[in-house]
Amino acid sequence: MRLNSIKLAGFKSFAEPTHFQLPGQLVGVVGPNGCGKSNIMDAVRWVLGESKASELRGESMQDVIFNGSGNRKPASRASVELVFSNEDARAGGQWNQFAEIAVKRVLTRDGTSSYFINNQPVRRRDVQDVFLGTGLGPRAYAIIGQGTISRIIESKPEELRLFLEEAAGVSKYKERRRETENRLKDTRENLTRVDDILRELNSNLDKLAKQAEVASRYHALQAQGTAKLHQLWFLRHRDAASEETRIHAAVNEATNALEARMAELRSVEAELEHVRQDHYAASDALHAAQGSLAEANLEVSRLEERIRYVVEGRQKVEQRLAEIQAQNDQWRARSDEAQTELEALAEKMAMGEEQAEILAAQAEELAMNVPTLEDAVRAATQKANEQRGVAGQVQQQIQLLAAESRNVDDQARQVQQRRERLRTEVQSLAAPD
Repeated sequence: MRLNSIKLAGFKSFAEPTHFQLPGQLVGVVGPNGCGKSNIMDAVRWVLGESKASELRGESMQDVIFNGSGNRKPASRASVELVFSNEDARAGGQWNQFAEIAVKRVLTRDGTSSYFINNQPVRRRDVQDVFLGTGLGPRAYAIIGQGTISRIIESKPEELRLFLEEAAGVSKYKERRRETENRLKDTRENLTRVDDILRELNSNLDKLAKQAEVASRYHALQAQGTAKLHQLWFLRHRDAASEETRIHAAVNEATNALEARMAELRSVEAELEHVRQDHYAASDALHAAQGSLAEANLEVSRLEERIRYVVEGRQKVEQRLAEIQAQNDQWRARSDEAQTELEALAEKMAMGEEQAEILAAQAEELAMNVPTLEDAVRAATQKANEQRGVAGQVQQQIQLLAAESRNVDDQARQVQQRRERLRTEVQSLAAPD
C-alpha cells in the first residue's frame, strides 16, 4: 500500500483545508522551524488510531483542533484523511477489493471522535485491522518522525522484536492469534460457568422432586376441598329455601301488625298536631315577653352606664379642682417670696447708689490732694468699680425677678381662668339621682 495524498482541515496549525499530493516514493517537506512540518506526521499517526495525546505533543486530544489566532476564530472540529493506493490488494479485511482506500478521522470540540473508510463509518479497530502487516499504524516503523530512529536504535529487545514482526508481516497473525486466544479463554470461562450451572441444577433436582410431590398432594387436597365446598353450598341452599318460606310468613304477620300500628300512629299524629299548634302560640307569647324584657334590660343598662359616667366625671373634676387649688397655693407662695426678694434687692440697690455718691464726693475732695492721696484715690476707684459691678448684678437679678414675677402672674391668671371654667362646668353638671 502506498500513500497518495493527505487532506487536513482544522488540525493543529492547518486552519484552512490543505491537500498534500505524494507523487513518488520519496517526498520531502521543507520549511523553517515552527511552520508545521511535524504536524503532518502527527496527522498521519492520529488518523491511523493514535489515542494518546502525549504522543501527539499535546495535553488532551482536543489540543489537535486549531485553537485560533489573533485574526481567526478557533475551529470547531479537526479532520484528517489519508488516501492509499491498494492496487496490489494488500489491505486486510473487506477493503481488499478496493483499488483506493480513503481513511478519515473527525474530532469535534465535545470529544466526539469518528472514523471513516471510503466515507463509511467504522470503528477504530477496523482501521487498525486494515493496516495489520503493512507497516502502517499509529506507532509502526513505516512512520519515521523526530526521535524515531534513536528510539529504534535504543529500544530494548522486546520493543525491537515488535518492529521486526511488523516488518515481517507477523504482527497480523499474532493479533489474530491473540484474538483467538481471548475467544478461547472466554469460551473456557463460559464452559466453566455452564458446569457450575449444571452442578447447581443437579443439586436442585431433589428439592424440585420434593416440591413436585408436595404440589401434587396440594392439587389433590384442593380438589377434595372444592368438592366439599360444593356440598356445603348445596346444603346451605336447601336451608336457605326453608328459611325463606318461614321469613315470608313472618313478613306477612309483620305487615299486618305494621298496618295496625300505622293507624294508631295517624291518630297520635293528629293529636300531636293540635298540641304543636298550642305550643307555637305559647312560644310566640313567650318570645314577645322575652323581647320586652330584653328592651327593659337594655334601657336599665344604658341608664346605669350613664350614671356611672356622671359619677366618674364628677370624681375627676373634684380631683382636678384639688390639684389646681394646690398648684395655685404654690404659685401664690412663690409670688410672695419673689416680691420679698425684689424689695430686698431694691433696698440693696438704693444703698449701693448712696454709697457710690458718697465715695464720688470723697474722691472729689481728695482730688485736690492728688500728689499725696493717689493711693487712696486708686483704692476708692477700685472700690467704686466693685460697687458698680455689684449694682449691675443687682440690676440683672431685679430684671430676672421681674420677668419671673410676670410669668408667675400670667400662670396665676391662667390658673384662675381655668378654675372659673371648671367651676362653670361643675355647676352645669346635673346631680345624679
